[in-house]
This record gives sequence, structure tokens and C-alpha cells, in this order.
Amino acid sequence: MLSSGNHVLTVDVEDWYHICGIGEHALAPSGLSRVRSNVEKLLSLLDIHKCKATFFMLGSVAESDPELAPAIFAKGHEIASHGYSHRLLPELSEHQFLEELLLTERILTEQTGKRPIGFRAPQWSVSSKTPWIFNLLAENGYIYDSSCNPLPFIGGNALNRHPYMIATPHGTLWELPPLVTPLRFINLPVGGGWGFRLFPMAMIKATIKRYEREQAPAVFYLHPRELDPEGPRLPLAPLKKFVSYGMRTDASPRLSLLMERFRFTTLESLVTEWLSAS
Repeated sequence: MLSSGNHVLTVDVEDWYHICGIGEHALAPSGLSRVRSNVEKLLSLLDIHKCKATFFMLGSVAESDPELAPAIFAKGHEIASHGYSHRLLPELSEHQFLEELLLTERILTEQTGKRPIGFRAPQWSVSSKTPWIFNLLAENGYIYDSSCNPLPFIGGNALNRHPYMIATPHGTLWELPPLVTPLRFINLPVGGGWGFRLFPMAMIKATIKRYEREQAPAVFYLHPRELDPEGPRLPLAPLKKFVSYGMRTDASPRLSLLMERFRFTTLESLVTEWLSAS
């Protein structure tokens, strides 16, 4: 009912030092930014496979490199909002969040000529502590969110695995969770980050086929640094370092396998199709 057979590859456009909860959010240590070179690698890979993706742009990254969002947009990919500072939502007041949302929106609109219609919170940080988030998004013209992750210790296993609609006083908002593999007592993070690079490809492909049988799109996510296994890393505690960076492996070969086997589109295309059909 929801899926036309297409899945979605999403990219959180942030740099290698954008790690939540460490107190630094906007400045590269010693000016060592690698986001542009890694995004260029990804764009080349998408070109090879003739795939389109949704890029959730961090406002501070777009502001520091004004040519990056236009370069992505010129390739036919969707530009969506990832907020400005990469701070967890519970660290922001409702007013601070709105300021960041509108600032990022202005930057991206000025750079690409098109206003973003989708949002993703840093580190899936939508929670009961941020009850205002969906209302603010809908009030400001956003038509979808992709911030609710059905994983333990993040969003929670009880969250829906498939896209669903959220009612707000300012209209409805589509929520599009990332791909997870459901087991009896837990969901596994196979749709992105360290999980995408760790779990067997057979498991990931089987989960995609399961989503297809359930007529739902598989939403993948990655960060540009995942195509840069030799890139710098912040000196974090072991668990934090693994969760933030994962293994020093390149996600490109696995991405290529997926794009060869399955069809991908943008979140904007999917949501526009659903709205037209409703």
C-alpha cells in the first residue's frame, strides 16, 4: 500500500567530528574538514548506479561550504534539513530549535533555490522530552520527518518500523523510520551506521525483501565519514567511539551491492506520491 517497490538511501551530511554529546558542534579541529571530499565520493557512486538519494544537510556545514548543497542538488538529489548545530534536541529549548530550523531552512533555500520539506534530528533524538517537535515541523510547512528510530536505547522497540502519519494541530506529518531487522525481543540496526557495515549482507537483503512483502520502503542512512575509513577520529571512550564511528571499513562496496539489486528514490518522491494518492 505504501511502497511502489522503491527504497531510500539517506545521507546525514556532517563531518567526522560531528559527534553528539561532546560539547563541540560547529568547528573542525585544526580546520580538518573532510565532508566535501567524502560527499564527492558518494555522488560519484550514485552517478555510477544512476540512483537518487536524500541528503539531510547540517546547516553549519552548508554555511561553511556554500557550494556543497548546490552541487548535491544539481545532481538531482533531495536536500533536506538536519538542523544547524548538531546538538541533541533535548539540549535545545523549543525556541532554540525553531531558530535553528529556520536558519538552516534559509541557508539551504538561498543556496539551492528550493525550500526543504523534510527533517532529521541528530542522533535520532526525538523523544518524550521534545513533545513540540512534530507540531513545529508541521506548522512551518514540513511534510515529513525521519527522526524516530525503532531501536533499543534510542527510540525504542515499540516504535513503528514502517512509515506512518502523525497528527498535529497544524496538519499531518509523515514519519519515516530507518530499516531495522526485527527479532523476537529486539530490533537490529542493519539500516545504517556501524550495523550496516557489521551485520551479514544476507541478513540485510532478507530484511529488505521482508519490507517489500509488507509493502514498505527500506530507509537506509549513512554519514560521509563512512566512505573514509582512514579518516581522523576523535579520542572518545571505546563504546562511544564504536557507536559513533564503527569499524574502519568503507561502506561503498555494500552500497554498490544494494544499488545493483534494489531500486532507490528520495523521501520527497515517496511522500509526494503518497500524498497524491490520498
